[in-house]
Amino acid sequence: MPQIIQDAGEKPLVLHSQARAPIASLGFLEQALLFAELAMISYNDHEETQRAAAAIGFPEATLFDRDGSQAFRFRNDHDCVLAFRGTEPHEWNDIKADVNVGTVIAGTVGKVHRGFNAEVDDLWPMLEKALATNSQPLWFSGHSLGGAMATICAARCFRATIPSNPEALFTFGAPRVGDKAYAHHLQLRHFRFVNNNDLVTRLPPRWLGYCHAGEEVYFNRNDRIQKISGLRRSRDRMRGAIRGLMRWKIDALSDHQIHRYIECLLNEIAYTDRAKSTPSP
Repeated sequence: MPQIIQDAGEKPLVLHSQARAPIASLGFLEQALLFAELAMISYNDHEETQRAAAAIGFPEATLFDRDGSQAFRFRNDHDCVLAFRGTEPHEWNDIKADVNVGTVIAGTVGKVHRGFNAEVDDLWPMLEKALATNSQPLWFSGHSLGGAMATICAARCFRATIPSNPEALFTFGAPRVGDKAYAHHLQLRHFRFVNNNDLVTRLPPRWLGYCHAGEEVYFNRNDRIQKISGLRRSRDRMRGAIRGLMRWKIDALSDHQIHRYIECLLNEIAYTDRAKSTPSP
């Protein structure tokens, strides 16, 4: 049953996830929806995020904020989740991070996007200290710039002196983070969601040396998970773009919204549930 969080004078926030049991006990799509909704509510102010997180099942929502780089730590009796806030167009720090496409050395594991890495540098001392005593399963999530930050931060956890390594990383509409060497050395269960024509997932371009990491989960133009590539992927994107224009939308931008990712997950869950309930002929 969806939960509705109502603020005076604002559009109601509808939440579908429940984290009453350990995250590891949830199905893959349920996990993905939970992390997408946590990424969504991380865009809200601290008080709104706390109320929304409590409704989902995380009574603790702690904000880490430095120079505009922001992340929330959500905790309950079972799990600890770090969700990173994505790009906000009115925040100069976010815009600067997005356009700073130079690379820097990431330890001994290749090169990483200079702007994204700087965003994590701002938060890392606080996060490392906060995680120093964590004994719960640790999960990472983020949308857009937040997905890039979550990727870099989760990777750092393996080299840091903290007691828990990430269980998994779920990113939505995330850009490319580093070069091929960096991507290949990320020892993470990383599920990278891509919605049809989402332009951000194709940036920075490959010709600058950037490469995606993780296992791609692609939503086609009909909001269904589908494994396609090459010409079939191009056709699917073209048809999605044409349909978007017919609805007066620019698909490359509208497909990037975290709300669209949540809609796609809800559609996939509904389809899966119908398939399970339909008797075999």
